[in-house]
Amino acid sequence: QVQLVESGGGLVRPGGSLRLSCVASGIPFEASTITWYRQGPGAQREVVATITSSGGKNYADSVKGRFTISTDNTMNAMYLQMDSLKAEDTGVYYCNIFRNPQQNPWGQGIQVTVSS
Repeated sequence: QVQLVESGGGLVRPGGSLRLSCVASGIPFEASTITWYRQGPGAQREVVATITSSGGKNYADSVKGRFTISTDNTMNAMYLQMDSLKAEDTGVYYCNIFRNPQQNPWGQGIQVTVSS
């Protein structure tokens, strides 16, 4: 059974940091595109950061220089280090692994709230 389990969200003050984790079971990371998405209040889901199947990393302009995406293939885990957090980073964050249209699981979503 394929499962992605997220952790690490919560409430943080502006300027603070959080590290999101997503542990996958039942699906390998190799030859997959790894993505963190988020959905802010009243907004559409958007891409935050991606690691392509060839290893390239891409970030949304709004998080460049503040967020870092990484993986640990030995642990089948993906991470999103979020620094210098802003109120506009508030939202539900989702991890996703895409291998093909039939293998495209999502995490359950985890809340990140940036507020003083």
